[in-house]
Amino acid sequence: MTEQRRERQDGRVAGEAEDGGGEAREGETREGENRQGETREGEAGEREARAWEELVATARRTVADGLVVGTSGNVSVRVGDLVLVTPSGVAYDRLRPQDLTAVGLDGRQVRGTLVPTSELPMHLAVYRTTDARAVVHTHAVHATAVSTLVPRLPLVHYMAAALGGPVRVAPYATYGTRQLAENMLDALTGRTGCLLQNHGTITYGATLDEAYDRTAQLEWMCRLWLTASSVPGRAPSLLTEEQLAEVEERLRDYGQRR
Repeated sequence: MTEQRRERQDGRVAGEAEDGGGEAREGETREGENRQGETREGEAGEREARAWEELVATARRTVADGLVVGTSGNVSVRVGDLVLVTPSGVAYDRLRPQDLTAVGLDGRQVRGTLVPTSELPMHLAVYRTTDARAVVHTHAVHATAVSTLVPRLPLVHYMAAALGGPVRVAPYATYGTRQLAENMLDALTGRTGCLLQNHGTITYGATLDEAYDRTAQLEWMCRLWLTASSVPGRAPSLLTEEQLAEVEERLRDYGQRR
């Protein structure tokens, strides 16, 4: 009888220990999941912080390179389902890490307190309809001048191929409107950049550097055409569509292979 009572007691003790171990494991699992969640949130925050730093640097570069004056123009970059974008009416040299401004693809603000750029409809239209990861919009002087003269930039240089072909001019519409965004999308069909009539430029790319480089190339081509076409009694020679197509093919293998 003593042995039976001892066995029953041992059984109860063993069962209690086992039950306690199960609760401990469940607690460890929940704690592990919490740590993983915190890690993911931390990594996402770090990605956003890095992207914001790059965005601000690009925005400041547009000023330094004379592509915008004051707070004109705007820059954005996509991070997952968020679009980080320069705020409205704030000088780029005053932007700080804590000024991060972001919206969802639906335009709803989800980060920051500063009001996003008034040109947000254009940026979101690009992200919704292309594979863009970055967008740069400027009021570059030569490009804007060309936008007032012709319906598309004449093929004065083969680098038009880097933007997908002859650069079109989107018809004028008031800034910040849906109509401007629609006009822009039409002009961007098959292209990675276009001119905005009496307004400026917009380009996009897989990275901020790529989008910016396309903006710089577009401004340079516009300056080139204006310079060549200003010579009295002379007209610049232009490339044909066939010549441009040949360049597009060659550009596929341009640069270093990875």
